[in-house]
Amino acid sequence: MADSRHSLFHQFAASDWDGFLKGVEKEGLRVDASGFIAQTPHPSALGSALTHPQITTDYSESLLELITPVFSNTDGMLASLRDTHRFVQQNLENEVFWAASMPCEINGNDSIPVAEFGSSNIGRLKHVYRQGLSVRYGRIMQSIAGVHYNLSFPDSFWRKWQQVTGNDNALKDFKSEQYFWLIRNFRRRSWLLMLLFGASPALDASFVAGVNHDLSRFDDRTWAGKYATSLRMGDLGYHNNAQASLNICFNELKTYTRTLDQAIHTNWPAYEAIGTRRGDEFIQINTSILQIENEYYSSVRPKRTTERGEKPIQALDARGVEYIEVRCLDLDPFSPVGITREQVDFLDLFLLDCLLTDSPVIGEAECERLDDGYKDVVAKGRWHELMLCQGGQRVPVGSAAQELMESMQPLAELLDSWGGSHTYRSALAAQRSKVEGEDWSVPSARVLEAMSSSGLGHRDWVLSISQQHQNTLNDEPMSPEVLARFEAMSRESQTEQAALEATDTKPFSEFLEDYLKS
Repeated sequence: MADSRHSLFHQFAASDWDGFLKGVEKEGLRVDASGFIAQTPHPSALGSALTHPQITTDYSESLLELITPVFSNTDGMLASLRDTHRFVQQNLENEVFWAASMPCEINGNDSIPVAEFGSSNIGRLKHVYRQGLSVRYGRIMQSIAGVHYNLSFPDSFWRKWQQVTGNDNALKDFKSEQYFWLIRNFRRRSWLLMLLFGASPALDASFVAGVNHDLSRFDDRTWAGKYATSLRMGDLGYHNNAQASLNICFNELKTYTRTLDQAIHTNWPAYEAIGTRRGDEFIQINTSILQIENEYYSSVRPKRTTERGEKPIQALDARGVEYIEVRCLDLDPFSPVGITREQVDFLDLFLLDCLLTDSPVIGEAECERLDDGYKDVVAKGRWHELMLCQGGQRVPVGSAAQELMESMQPLAELLDSWGGSHTYRSALAAQRSKVEGEDWSVPSARVLEAMSSSGLGHRDWVLSISQQHQNTLNDEPMSPEVLARFEAMSRESQTEQAALEATDTKPFSEFLEDYLKS
């Protein structure tokens, strides 16, 4: 029962609890002064996108990704993220770092440059993978940005948790089993994150040019979902037909990796018709349902840090799950760094409660029901009459949200008693206040209200707030020590890329063949 696992956790003493380990990967577009996607190369001052440990690019050359190291506290993680933002902002020259998940103005596929990673074989592999995404799904949906939140628990916690649960498996296997326990409950509850943190209810008309959709006209160049929380996570965002054929199992590690592996080795007729080359140019890694594991879009992933040349599946099979990656979070456009302290603390509480609550295996019928509920909140979560299936009953979305958050209150109180603070109670109260009364203050509603009150559409409002964030960050001078550290990372990353390129002698075709065989 749920209470039994919570009661086991109450057997911990404050000295047994070492907290959470956490990190963030935050994406965002570079745009020009008019709000159009940047056509310039990755700024050289930011180092090599291939080898820099904290500043890289995602799909597009214009889509930056900022990565924090792992921290044991929220303040340290957010300070690191802010430092990286400050360094980026002061090296963008006349460009702006876009604050929203849905992109700026674009002009079709060709306006979205595919990321370049140099001439080394690993750099070319990254580029070809992105070219594969282009020929499979088009580039437009790859211009969307989000926040990925990474969370794990220290081994000191796992050893104590294994002791109180009476488990005698190898620690590696126990951790993987428990992380999948958490993931199953995340699947059951992730709709709540879309309600509380979805912040992309509108988009620029250029994103849907020539596309059939059911959005409402906001102004002459903006479309919006009347009750939408996250267009990024809806049908206009990350989705594709081939992956809809997959039945990726999130119940245990071995079935998860086996199903992904099958997808990487199962040809898809439409991709076979495209082929892997166009003349001498490689345009996709293979013709399978997935080129690599990372192509599978999901709201959460079990992760393990890979070694050089190692594939994610191989790392998971060899050493088990190391951390959880939450992938469904929109950028918070009201925050200069895209995420807030209260959000991070709530995510910690939410994910721990997923671990401590009963989590039976998810069957096919429940899986379909969970997917439907998630899609409903993404598309119309601000509609107070939306009903969700909870415990076999249909419950209004606001009541379901309040009930779920109320169940987390005892855990928030326990963590605060151990830490001598109000951290988790405050974070929980902040989220509960968003769905109280008739006028919900969820981010998706705030975005539409801000656009309306400013008289600006999506492009111009986001450009304005992005420029405000840029001014805020540029008014916070970096200390000489921090600036020197970032400048050194940029130089060292460029040196590392050059060394890789100088030592690569194998033709790329042979490298790719060996990679596919491994």
